[in-house]
Amino acid sequence: MSDAHLTERPAADGPEPIDLTDEPIQLSNRDPEDAPERRATRSRRRRVAWAGAAIIGLAGAAVLGAAGLRIVQQKDADLATPDRVAGLVRDDSDRARSTSDYLRSGFAANIDLDTSFGTVYRDPADDKRPVPLFGGTAVLWQPERDLDTLFDLLADETGEVAGLREVPAGRFGGVMKCGNTSGEGGDFAVCGWADHGSVVMGMFPGRSIEDAGRLFRSIRKEIQTRG
Repeated sequence: MSDAHLTERPAADGPEPIDLTDEPIQLSNRDPEDAPERRATRSRRRRVAWAGAAIIGLAGAAVLGAAGLRIVQQKDADLATPDRVAGLVRDDSDRARSTSDYLRSGFAANIDLDTSFGTVYRDPADDKRPVPLFGGTAVLWQPERDLDTLFDLLADETGEVAGLREVPAGRFGGVMKCGNTSGEGGDFAVCGWADHGSVVMGMFPGRSIEDAGRLFRSIRKEIQTRG
C-alpha cells in the first residue's frame, strides 16, 4: 500500500484517539494482589468436592458390600419336607401328591431353580384347612422382584391377589408377603417368601392373612436351613 492512501483526518471528523499508556490494561475490578487468596479458596473448594465424592463413593461401596454379604449369607439354602412341621402333618395320599406335583411343575416352569419341591400338609384339627407348599432353591439376585413375579403368575391362575402386603420374614430374612385370592374352594390366604437362596409359596384356606403369615414363618423356621 502506498503513502497516497494515507491521508490526515481532522480530529473533529471522528472520535478522540485512544490514549495507549504505559500502565497495564486491567480486565477486572479485583486487586491483583487478591489472586493468591482466590487460588486458595478454589483449592479449598476442590478439596471439599473431592471429599464429598469420596464419601459418596464409600457409601456406594458400603451398600454394594452389604448386598454382597447378604448374597453370600443366603445363597446356600436347603429346603426339606419333614413328616411333621409347625403342628401340621404331611399328606402323602395320591390326591395330595397329584396336587403337589402340579404346583411344583407350574412353579418350576416359571423360574429357573436348582431344586424344586411341592407337598401338601394337613391340619389334624381341621381337614378343610390343608396347606399346599411349593418352591425351590437357586441363587436369586433380586428376591423381591422374583417373588412379585410369582404372585402375578398366581393371579393369572386364580384371579387377583388382593391386599398383598409385606409381613415379617423371621430370622432367615429376605422378604415375605401375604394376600388373599380365590379358587374352587373359595377365598384363601396365600403367602410367599424369597431370599437370595430360596423362594417358597404356600396356600392357606380357612385362615386370615395374619394367621397365615404366622404359620408360614413357623413352617419356614422348620423346613429351611443354610449351608
